[in-house]
Amino acid sequence: MLIEKSNIRKDCLKGKNVLVTGGGGGIGMETVRALVWLGADVIIAEADEQKGLYAEKAVNEELGTDRAHFFKVDLSDETQIDKLHAYIVERFGFLDVIFNNATIAPMGAVEEVDVSLWDKSYAVNLRAPVLLIRRFLPEMKKCREGIIVFVPSSGAAPYMSAYEVFKTAQVELCNTLVGELEDTGIIAYSIGPGLVKTETAMKSIEIVAGRMKMSLEEFYRMNESKMIGVESAGTGFAASVALAERYNGQEIGAIQVLIDAKVYEGNAGEGVPLRLDEKKQDELKKTLVRVIDTYREQYDGWMKRNIFEKQWVLRDFKKTVGMSVDDMNARMDMTADNLSRSDISQLGAFGYELKLLKTYYDRQYKLLQGYEKDPKKLRENSDIITSWIYDIDNVLSLM
Repeated sequence: MLIEKSNIRKDCLKGKNVLVTGGGGGIGMETVRALVWLGADVIIAEADEQKGLYAEKAVNEELGTDRAHFFKVDLSDETQIDKLHAYIVERFGFLDVIFNNATIAPMGAVEEVDVSLWDKSYAVNLRAPVLLIRRFLPEMKKCREGIIVFVPSSGAAPYMSAYEVFKTAQVELCNTLVGELEDTGIIAYSIGPGLVKTETAMKSIEIVAGRMKMSLEEFYRMNESKMIGVESAGTGFAASVALAERYNGQEIGAIQVLIDAKVYEGNAGEGVPLRLDEKKQDELKKTLVRVIDTYREQYDGWMKRNIFEKQWVLRDFKKTVGMSVDDMNARMDMTADNLSRSDISQLGAFGYELKLLKTYYDRQYKLLQGYEKDPKKLRENSDIITSWIYDIDNVLSLM
């Protein structure tokens, strides 16, 4: 299991009760697996009975436990949510974690999606999390502990409005909740999986890709740099619960958690000391200093923007890169400290973050081509962004 590669202690969630909605398949089931490995009792809230029973049996047999518990529930039905609440209170007493993973994803143009599907999407993707919070939050407040996790989407994408509108609203629901829960001991945060090839996602994306005049394979190829595996996403979800204190009030990505938990082995050169001749060492240092200075200048500029512009930039960065601007800045500071001591031995471990940053710069370049109409400014700004990308490519080639 991928979670075994993390720096998180096995059974660290022993005695904790976790509700994972939509836990019968895909990312949800992988989240359940990892949470059970971490020691939690996990309630698999799933509308599809066949999926739910399979997930319960598969996880328990694989891990030799009885701590995965299936409960059939249609989250669009408030009466069934009441039954879920009663079951959890009667069997487990206290619920430590609500993980709002369940989703439905109706696709199509705004005017084409049937109103009944809009209503269903609202009921599952936004109303259900609100109802679950209303049922379980009072007891969390009494005990002054608990974790509430939201799984929002990335933003306004064409032909996905009936899904995106309610999923992105989860971010603001979380932000509001964080303000209300200050000094209560209760943690709330949002975590996105990234682009993952789940059964639900593939069905939905096939529709979107078709409307965008491209094949499913072309769509995935276009977004290849942002994709992670199903187990990776689920492991990131589960690990975030174990590391919840550091994420309170944040909108994070599964990739960020995998890095924090030391799961990701995709870091270029991780654990392999760099061995370069003197000339290449000098080139690496000079180029890396430019990369760090460029990012720091951008970071300072973002922090000086008005609150609305700043929120947009910070959120866009996190959605594109999978980690916050502050986390990236911390990695820059750490790397700069290594350079100041002329220590390049472990710089290879910084390669993965640089690849993520390059993804962000690539996106900025593409956006620039679409909105800058002045040919002179377009050329000047394109050259600037291209130089940022070139510097990162140069560093990566030396690593």
